[in-house]
Amino acid sequence: MKSSESQSAIPYPFDSPDGLDLHPHYAELRAKDELTRVRLPYGDEAWMCTRHSDVRQVLTDARFSRAATLTRDEPRVGVDVVDRGLLSMDPPEHSRLRRVAAAGLTPRRAERLRPRTEEIADGLLDDLARTEPPVDLMASFVYPFAVTVICDLLGVPYEDREDFQTWSQAVVSTTSLTPERRERYMARLHAYMAELIARLRREPADGLLMAMIRARDEEPGRLTEDELVLVAVRLLAPGAQNTVVTLANFVRMLIGRPERFAELRDRPGLIPGAVEELLRYTPFHTSTMFPRYATEKTTIGATVVQEGEAVVGSLCAANRDETVFGSSEELDFQRADNPHLAFGQGAHYCPGAHLARMQLQVGIGALARRVGGLRLAVPENELRWKRGMVVRWLEELPVTWSRIT
Repeated sequence: MKSSESQSAIPYPFDSPDGLDLHPHYAELRAKDELTRVRLPYGDEAWMCTRHSDVRQVLTDARFSRAATLTRDEPRVGVDVVDRGLLSMDPPEHSRLRRVAAAGLTPRRAERLRPRTEEIADGLLDDLARTEPPVDLMASFVYPFAVTVICDLLGVPYEDREDFQTWSQAVVSTTSLTPERRERYMARLHAYMAELIARLRREPADGLLMAMIRARDEEPGRLTEDELVLVAVRLLAPGAQNTVVTLANFVRMLIGRPERFAELRDRPGLIPGAVEELLRYTPFHTSTMFPRYATEKTTIGATVVQEGEAVVGSLCAANRDETVFGSSEELDFQRADNPHLAFGQGAHYCPGAHLARMQLQVGIGALARRVGGLRLAVPENELRWKRGMVVRWLEELPVTWSRIT
């Protein structure tokens, strides 16, 4: 059994994630029975998990606490801690707040939104068909698609959407924004969400945010108004950002494999499975999942984690675990068993997973069905990636095409 006394820490992250390739060191670490000690730029040293079973254990075992990070110097990439809200809570306090979000983010509600989401996608592609390539697909399709859907859900007026998108970046920034700007954006986002909630109380309307308000009002030991705003900001605002990032990265991945885009055009029934496989295969985070601290002595694999030690894990690495996913380095849209961890696991499993899946299916499906010969308009090495983010975020995606139907 390995312990922290018998292993020195190695620097992490391993490299700057410009692009969608995983550093080969992750595969080397997965081959080991024991965890690896890592030292992030700030905070405590930590144990690093890369195997699927180990990452899943940390996400689901109540002995690994997020709330403990509030009293510790948690390992992190940036100077400031990214989240001190809902993601820094453990059950039952976390569960109390999460139930309100779950009331609005149901599978049935996500499916009811599919026709409107398809309408938004087709409208944007109609506009694109009247445009001469090359264009930036981020600005012309990905951003407006993701932001329009989430803003429709929340009732954000059209004229406010650009501000909402800008302020929401504070939720996923590590060093891309100065501490002062990040604090300012978060304050504006909280104030704006509070006003949306107040307006819906005055003028009730059907929608996700209204469902959350009703759930809050009916909840025994209900949330305070400030807690309702916190839940809305921390769970809904990142939704647009994450869909932007994920959809753009999916498109980038498929452009490099044109035969796979053609496969989805010819066999649209593969799209749900293709989205799951792209979620597994396409790296999303720039470093690790949020750290947790062991509340008692615990064993992970061949490593003894002492009480009070931090553990981090790579969801991206776990999703390439060859012991769980056969031919893990290949995209297989017909993969029968796909227990990926893209949405996390356990108490902090993404409550918006159903909505995200629906949006990604519609976005990828529309592009595959209507855009022929989609390809990069610049060399691969000219693509620019945002720095100082917790996610892999393209600045632009310049593309051209053969036809749009």
